[in-house]
Amino acid sequence: MNLSIHQTFLPHTDAAASLAFYRDTLGFTVHNDVGYNGLHWITVGPAGQPSTSIVLFPPQATPGITDNERRTVAELMAKGSYATIVLATTDLDGTFDRVQASSAEVVQEPTLQPYGVRDCAFRDPAGNLIRIQEVSVPPSGTQA
Repeated sequence: MNLSIHQTFLPHTDAAASLAFYRDTLGFTVHNDVGYNGLHWITVGPAGQPSTSIVLFPPQATPGITDNERRTVAELMAKGSYATIVLATTDLDGTFDRVQASSAEVVQEPTLQPYGVRDCAFRDPAGNLIRIQEVSVPPSGTQA
C-alpha cells in the first residue's frame, strides 16, 4: 500500500481573509480558486509540494448539513475549537515572527513541550487552530 496525504479541508468564514493569511502570511501557493452560487473554495499548498493541499471551504456548503448543525459548526469555529492543522518548519522562530507580524491571533509562543516537540500556535481568520512544529529535517518537497 502506498498512501500519501493529498488534501485536507479547513472551513473559512471569509474567503479573502483566509486567502490573504494562507498565501501572503504563510507563503502558500494557490492551486485553485473556485466560486459557485456565491460560495468560494480555495485550494492552497506549500511551495514545491503540488500534491499536498489545504482546501479552504465554506462550511455552509457541506452536503446534508442541517441548520442546527450549521449553527453548531459556526459556534465551534468562533471558539476556535472546530478544526486544527499542524505544519512543520526548520525555522520556528522566524516563522513565528512572520506570522505574529500579521493579524493572526497568537495562541502560543514558541515552546518546548514536555513531550519533546517545540511548537507555536495561531488561529487563522476563521478560528482554525494552526500549530507549527519545529523539525530538524526540511519537510518533504521543501528547501531548508
